[in-house]
Amino acid sequence: MAERPSVSKEKGDEMTGRMRAISQRTLGGPEVLEVVEVDRPAPGPGEVLVGIHAPGVNPADWKRRSGLVRRLGEPPFTLGLDLSGVVEATGDQARRFQPGDAVHGAVLPPHGAYAEFVAVPESSLALVPPSLDHVHAAALPTAALTAWQPLVHVAGVHAGQRVLVHAAAGGIGHLAVQIAKSRGAYVIGTARPDKHDFLRSLGADELIDYTTTDFAATARDIDVVLDPISGEYALRSLDTLAPDGILLDIRGTGPDRDGVREQAHARGLRYVEFGFSPSGSDLEAIDLLVERGALHVVVDQTFPLEEAAKAHELSATGRVTGKIVLTVGGSPGH
Repeated sequence: MAERPSVSKEKGDEMTGRMRAISQRTLGGPEVLEVVEVDRPAPGPGEVLVGIHAPGVNPADWKRRSGLVRRLGEPPFTLGLDLSGVVEATGDQARRFQPGDAVHGAVLPPHGAYAEFVAVPESSLALVPPSLDHVHAAALPTAALTAWQPLVHVAGVHAGQRVLVHAAAGGIGHLAVQIAKSRGAYVIGTARPDKHDFLRSLGADELIDYTTTDFAATARDIDVVLDPISGEYALRSLDTLAPDGILLDIRGTGPDRDGVREQAHARGLRYVEFGFSPSGSDLEAIDLLVERGALHVVVDQTFPLEEAAKAHELSATGRVTGKIVLTVGGSPGH
């Protein structure tokens, strides 16, 4: 990672300052995603320009593409929250990184990571851990932060607590299982039976096959529920909580939360709707777990940047184990 990777002529155009990106002019299915050529961004104050090697794919991407999430602006736009790449240039007042540093992190709209370059606030980034290539580094930020921040900063998960993770084999779930275990919790996960061996390998203590078993009738005295599904799942999750338990609703979309909030309040339970924030310092703490061998990010499949539509089709099935990542320029390594 000490040697700066070379940038091929295919990766942007050094003379014209142009780059390729995936954009969309209208809301719709995966077919609305198209490869376009746009101006390469310049880093502003406190920002760095990153040459992207791998953008991560999250469910939030296809939800925004299709119009399920409208609060982040209307097309045209470029999607993509997660990235891993190499610092190309630094803006004024940006002092944490130097050109040639391999970094990863998350970027929020109006910026998007489905591109060859992106300008990112340096506060959102961390150095790529030595044990990760760019593909696995790009898989980590949004999912890991969405698990870490509510479990650690909101719920304060600690040894001896019982934590229930829904969709435990998913992008957020498989990381949440490991984060809770790293803090000494007893972890219960809901997942299909073909995912149980995988989750046991990550440290899950108990698994519930949600296709045959009502988790609300099985899980009891839960201190913390991490729920990326919400709706009826959230209501049933309230039945599992201990008297001072907390339900962390991390779905991020949907109008059906008022009833859950009212039910939680009526029962004297804590209910928190949580959305992650990009944070280089939190990502550094997560990366320490990676380097200790206490956290492994699993990549289900990779696609070239140009095949973002295929990646969205797979993500929308809800049957992904771990994460999906795009690759730029054909090289996943440092």
